[in-house]
Amino acid sequence: MPKLTTIILSRLGALLMILTLVLPAAARPGDKLLNRPYADQKRWHLGFSVGTHFQDLDFTHNGFKTEVDGQWQVEVPAFDPGICVNVLADLRLHQYFNLRFSPGMYFGSKRAEMREWNSGWTQHQDIKTALVVLPLDLKISGDRLRNSRPYVTLGAMATFDVTRKKSDFLQFNTADAYLSVGLGCDFYLPFFKLNPEIKFCFGLTDILRHDRPDLDENPEIYNITKSLAKVKSKMVVITFYFE
Repeated sequence: MPKLTTIILSRLGALLMILTLVLPAAARPGDKLLNRPYADQKRWHLGFSVGTHFQDLDFTHNGFKTEVDGQWQVEVPAFDPGICVNVLADLRLHQYFNLRFSPGMYFGSKRAEMREWNSGWTQHQDIKTALVVLPLDLKISGDRLRNSRPYVTLGAMATFDVTRKKSDFLQFNTADAYLSVGLGCDFYLPFFKLNPEIKFCFGLTDILRHDRPDLDENPEIYNITKSLAKVKSKMVVITFYFE
């Protein structure tokens, strides 16, 4: 996860720098008027966003050993980008504070690798998700500098996985909750605002289903679940808001 975060931050930083230099030039040279000067004074406004995200799982092992003195280790070795689409309702609370509700859908996948160290037996599980997300964020903005305005967000998000559950090596609960922190920048264009944003989401609940009666007759596979104390989810979300 740290390596993934570093790569994403470096790329987003370069993108924000390019946008900061290019987008303000949308105004004509010498034009002293700001694009959409009253956009931030509206009590309510709506928008939408599209973007990508990366899902990760944080596995906590409990040291469980099988009868043959073997131990299972589980990890997510690689990350696959997913897509996300949201609608946005923004409520102005103060000159520098906005409350934002952006329900939507996240479609993504990740691969879990399970290895039994004693025998070297390795299994893989592709985990696909279709998440209904309900994020609520407090947007804290800085001062506007011509046609750009940086901001940070703090928030919470509820998610519900609506994919059909299968009898896999690992099963996960449908509902989860996250705390999130993000940063972005408003760019004021002649007809709308464009807001690139990166958000880091940290799962709060243990999403692993520990009770697996469907595996009672398959103890070798059930041992994978038994070796895990808890599993929490993480996400990095990159979105582009149009307001």
